[in-house]
Amino acid sequence: MIEVCNLSKNYGNKLAVDNISFTANDGEILGFLGPNGAGKSTTMNMLTGYLSSSGGCAKINGIDVLEDPIGAKKNIGYLPEQPPLYLDMTVNEYLNFVYGIKRCKMPKKSHLGEIKSLTKIDDVQNRVIRNLSKGYRQRVGLAQALVGNPATLILDEPTVGLDPKQIIEIRSLIKKLGKNHTVILSSHILPEVQAVCDRIVVIDKGKIVANDTAENLSRTLSADHKLTVQIEGGEKDVKAILEQIPNMDEVHVGREVESNVFEYELNAREGADIRREVFKRMAARNYPILMMRNSELTLEEIFLKLTTGDFYGNEGSEDE
Repeated sequence: MIEVCNLSKNYGNKLAVDNISFTANDGEILGFLGPNGAGKSTTMNMLTGYLSSSGGCAKINGIDVLEDPIGAKKNIGYLPEQPPLYLDMTVNEYLNFVYGIKRCKMPKKSHLGEIKSLTKIDDVQNRVIRNLSKGYRQRVGLAQALVGNPATLILDEPTVGLDPKQIIEIRSLIKKLGKNHTVILSSHILPEVQAVCDRIVVIDKGKIVANDTAENLSRTLSADHKLTVQIEGGEKDVKAILEQIPNMDEVHVGREVESNVFEYELNAREGADIRREVFKRMAARNYPILMMRNSELTLEEIFLKLTTGDFYGNEGSEDE
């Protein structure tokens, strides 16, 4: 478990992280998002003990990172955006080296073997890291984070440089790891965050601007309650039927998609779910519904809305 309470970081007169608080629970994958300069990297560096905080505290499994940095780091597996690799070592030499400096007590051969299998680097274990592709280097970086089976994993852009097949494999591995670890995942690939993470924290200008599931954020931030449908049938008749649906505020007729198929924008009252009623009434008149789409925001739209000043007008400092 990760607990962050009133955490702050100053660089001289610049406030990079401004009194933030959040938790990541056991067995939870938390997405940590923020634009460049938001304070995201500074926060992750404080969590891992690479930077000291100016105020507040961060605890890893109940251990304060400032008061007992060594104890806290024993519970952390960290993959920075640029993996900390020794390029002149082979993969096996490097993992054995990491095993030693972490003072790992687990059976070396079986433990490292399991990690190599999980990250799918068995076939390159005897190769010099310098000669590996960027994708394989990223896998070796993830493997070092898993040495010692830490309770908490902090992963910064874990799929950078991977091809689509490898990205799917790493996503699957992260979801598997999330069942037994606390995982904080930072990524600029928003579909990746949505596919993997249980909850999302968004930081902007040093402040937390959102902390919820993507679904709840979408419902909360959507400014309207519109439904777009494409229905085959007489335009005037379909419009009249739709206008009679309870909790319907407005019905707008849009373009003719194809012959006798029109697009309708339905604006319902806040909190009303009219989808089933639309289906029932169209089915009763034998008017096929060819498409139905709600207007809830995508994660990309949520991110842009939260980080472009719509909700917070405060000025923050650049991440350093």
